[in-house]
Amino acid sequence: MVLLHVLFEHAAGYALFAVKEVEDIGMLLPQVEQSVLNLGKFSSVIKLSAFFPFKSAQGALENINAVSEGVVHADLKLFLETNLPSGGKKKAVLGVSDAKIGATLQEELNLSIQTGGVVAEIIRGVRLHFHSLVKGLTSQAASKAQLGLGHSYSRAKVKFNVNRVDNMIIQSIALLDQLDKDINTFSMRVREWYGYHFPELMKIVNDNSTYCKLAKMIGNRKELTEEMLEAIEEITMDSGKAQAILDSSRSSMGMDISPIDLINIESFSSRVVSLTSYRQELQAYLQSKMSQVAPNLAALIGEVVGARLISHAGSLTNLAKYPASTVQILGAEKALFRALKTRGNTPKYGLIFHSTFIGRAAAKNKGRISRYLANKCTIASRIDCFSEVPTSVFGDKLRDQVEERLAFYETGEAPRKNLDVMKEAVIQASEVAAEIKRKLEKKEKKKKKREKRKLEALSTAEGDDEEPKKANGEAEENGDGLKKKKKKKQAAEEEPEDEDVLTNGVDEATPAKKKKKRKIDAVEAEPEEADVTRAEKNKKNKKKKKKKAEDE
Repeated sequence: MVLLHVLFEHAAGYALFAVKEVEDIGMLLPQVEQSVLNLGKFSSVIKLSAFFPFKSAQGALENINAVSEGVVHADLKLFLETNLPSGGKKKAVLGVSDAKIGATLQEELNLSIQTGGVVAEIIRGVRLHFHSLVKGLTSQAASKAQLGLGHSYSRAKVKFNVNRVDNMIIQSIALLDQLDKDINTFSMRVREWYGYHFPELMKIVNDNSTYCKLAKMIGNRKELTEEMLEAIEEITMDSGKAQAILDSSRSSMGMDISPIDLINIESFSSRVVSLTSYRQELQAYLQSKMSQVAPNLAALIGEVVGARLISHAGSLTNLAKYPASTVQILGAEKALFRALKTRGNTPKYGLIFHSTFIGRAAAKNKGRISRYLANKCTIASRIDCFSEVPTSVFGDKLRDQVEERLAFYETGEAPRKNLDVMKEAVIQASEVAAEIKRKLEKKEKKKKKREKRKLEALSTAEGDDEEPKKANGEAEENGDGLKKKKKKKQAAEEEPEDEDVLTNGVDEATPAKKKKKRKIDAVEAEPEEADVTRAEKNKKNKKKKKKKAEDE
């Protein structure tokens, strides 16, 4: 009796293989590894006991999705119940490649499951020789089924990706950090380049973006006049600095510069200015995206720090799964492992150090406030991840709690209880969610009304177009009838005139159409006259013959 069966999930369907001499195979594992590559040896080890082909591509996708998620599909359950041997002293062992689906099969069907070891080697051989083990299945058909199912599976995973909204935040925060580095290096290049001509400007203006704007506007320092003082004040937002720039330009130690060099410096500084403006736009986009995706986390710790936490975790879902201790040191992994290796002090904070709370706390309270802040960040991220309607009510309440804890560390004033704060937050969040739902319903109603109006307008326009067409058709029919009547009347009037012309034999001055008709009538009349003359001749000939016969 075969005691081991192996389940193999293929793109074409489910296959159940019976393994012969399971104890011998378990003892001789190296021989199994060698026999996998040879089809003849491998076919003597296993035998196909049942095969369930998928009926459609949609059914195959549903079954594979269930297997990947560790859920037993109804088709798989029916297949195993009908084909696995039941009864006997020993239970049949089912070999499965994935331990997750094996655990669910053990719970639902009460089977003994085996994974790894011999089962993994057997499944490797089955995967290699599957098209030869199943009758009627070619290698080309199996590869086509795998390709089609792989495309549909990956397309479904991309379409229904739970982290797809987080990708924009991750990319924007990465681009924001890269822009900060690039703008810093480019502005330093502008400072060095323009510093040869106007070195005193570096000491007066410290901000990189304002320096690039001034370098673009001033150009040649010798051409700087008092008329440009107002424009300099608009850039620097300081009249004292503007006057200092004007005074230093008159007594500058810088070298003279050619117009071509000035053109290059101005073009490069304009590029840096455009990059700084784009950076501001990107930050505004990041703030709006964070308010949509993770409003509570953004309200608690800020948009930039919250986006960095999401980016470092990989997604908002991953961040929500992390415990508070992991969130506390997220971003300080190197320091943590170095401390564990050298048996030193572990880091107290990671990325959350950039929040304002830790900077405001005293040195002895930095570790305590970072631990408390990490706890609140995990709560906020879980609310954002699993709530249906995103609101920032919980984030505001959690921020107030952190503020109260800071005040408690400094002054000793006791903060409010967490239970009372959360009750208030739940009431406010339900009210805000109800308002948001009402607004969404109103928008949907307005959209439906607009669509109805558009459809009505289109239907009325089509009706208006059809009416003139019908009227034109009726008018054309009436016109055709009138024309036919007129032609009949003309023909009736012309017939007696033609008869008169033929009888009298006199040509009268008539139009071209009447002449044509007369010609046709004359042509038709000529054969009739010829027929009459022939009949008269025949009668005469008959009479002559009769007379001759009588005379004889």
